[in-house]
Amino acid sequence: MYNCITVQPYTNLNQYQPCLLPAGNRNYTIVDKNKVDCFVSQKEAALPYLADILAHSNNESQIVETLHIVNEMLDNGVKGVDKMYPVLSRFNNTNSPNIQTYLAGIYRKTQVPDAFGPLVKMLIQNSLHPQTSNFDPNEEIGGAILSYISDRFRNQPQK
Repeated sequence: MYNCITVQPYTNLNQYQPCLLPAGNRNYTIVDKNKVDCFVSQKEAALPYLADILAHSNNESQIVETLHIVNEMLDNGVKGVDKMYPVLSRFNNTNSPNIQTYLAGIYRKTQVPDAFGPLVKMLIQNSLHPQTSNFDPNEEIGGAILSYISDRFRNQPQK
């Protein structure tokens, strides 16, 4: 059980139970809903801990799970996720379709201006060097790019 009053860091990596990445015919990630809900319920207070995981982890399952939590936080109106861009940008050059998909979804929701270029770069790199995956991360990446463009023009006065 997770302590939902304060974030308890993992002190032993052997205790870490990673999420299940897409595999076989399953094109979605399986996460521990109780764990996700625990972090989401802590709102902004959990962001430094999640940022620390993202800054230091090289474990794809742990990164994807953490990005999933951040994405859920955005869906629940948690403020300040856009301030995590310096940590999130660490993954801008990833080849992982799993990380790319979550990252693009987070960028779509936060609309951090610095993320637009990396999204375009991801889309181009994926087009030149397609990754084998259970799904197409370019759908989310392209959707994020279109969202940036749409929001940009929506907020411009008509001439």
